[in-house]
Amino acid sequence: MTFAITDSIIQEHNQPRVKALSEDYEHLALQLGRRNIDAEALVTRAMDFRVAVPSWGVGAGGTRFGRFGFTGEPRNIFEKLEDCEAVFRLVRVTPGISLHIPWDRPESSPALRAFAEGRGLHFDSMNSNTFQDQPGQKHSYQFGSLSHVDADVRRQAIDHNLECMEIGQQLGARSHTVWIGDGGNFPGQLHFRSALERYLSSMREIYAALPERWRLFIEHKLYEPAFYATVLNDWGTSYYCARELGPRAWSLVDLGHHAPNINIELVVSRLIQFGKLGGFHFNDSQYGDDDLDAGSIKPFQLFLIFNELVDAALSHVEGFDPSFMLDQSHNVTDPIESLAASGVELTRAYVQAHLVDRAALADCQQRNDALLALQTLKQAFTTDVSPILAMSRLRAGGAIDPIAMYRASGYRRRKAAERPAAIRLGAGIV
Repeated sequence: MTFAITDSIIQEHNQPRVKALSEDYEHLALQLGRRNIDAEALVTRAMDFRVAVPSWGVGAGGTRFGRFGFTGEPRNIFEKLEDCEAVFRLVRVTPGISLHIPWDRPESSPALRAFAEGRGLHFDSMNSNTFQDQPGQKHSYQFGSLSHVDADVRRQAIDHNLECMEIGQQLGARSHTVWIGDGGNFPGQLHFRSALERYLSSMREIYAALPERWRLFIEHKLYEPAFYATVLNDWGTSYYCARELGPRAWSLVDLGHHAPNINIELVVSRLIQFGKLGGFHFNDSQYGDDDLDAGSIKPFQLFLIFNELVDAALSHVEGFDPSFMLDQSHNVTDPIESLAASGVELTRAYVQAHLVDRAALADCQQRNDALLALQTLKQAFTTDVSPILAMSRLRAGGAIDPIAMYRASGYRRRKAAERPAAIRLGAGIV
């Protein structure tokens, strides 16, 4: 019998904390009421928020220099789903799983789907891997995959993506995400225009095989593993390719894939305006694609991104329906704690964005009152909505204090006993 964080364990931990939470919530509700904001409506919004977790995210991440495992690390996809369930039970906003092939290729898709659904989870998006060579692979991706000069390599990469979508159909997934590491490290190595045309040609074949009602997300990255030029290097190129592919192709924004000081909320706004914002890989970044925990470095930027998202939703922008997923590499923390904390921070930014007085903000913009416009946003951002988040978790059956609850449960210690044979897992940053 494997250990799991059950409803009864959560309720037992919550019970002595309910009175204090109720007092804090009532106090905040009074404050918000003076601003004509309904706290109960915000609790409902927080309960409805959803962000998927990556199957690879519950394992130990790494850098180009090393990887540090931990006790109780999951050894297979079923144990990864056990850890994903723990995250979901703690914060209740993460029932979706993003699956990466071939890292987590199932031996039996029906069995894996039943295992997930029995834990209240579902498969959200599939992810292909043509940025690494796998054992037994006929052609190498050292010099590219979907944009490779060799048609046989491109064929292999295309077929891999088709396989991912076939597996995804059996699992009940709803989208497919493609990120490539294609690019060049030296001037002259690539013919830029030809490489992009080869990429588009390959993607057109993948797009043509997209299952009915699925969406195709394409993800750009400024650099790494190519450090001179990447084939899909920025949001403009991503938008162009998504537009060329068709109405079910969308741009995906990873918060760690931008140059320092890039105005990401402006990028988000542009993709919304152009009708091609498909979704996000949420994390945080200090220097480059560090994939730190969401909200750990730039919480105000995260809020500003959600401000654009909420504004689009409230404006009923046609076709606006972005998907959210966490994409983080956990090197020095327990992945379950980091994923749970990130889920909380995304919900926080989402709720705070609903506090913005949009009529007042529009008036400031119309009058060119820059300072008061900023203060209007800051009023929402500096409001501590923690009682609303905790109340939403309590009502959904989650933990009032997810990290304290997790540590008190002894989950990692129990899993260390259940999973004694630590092995190296496939994991990475996409």
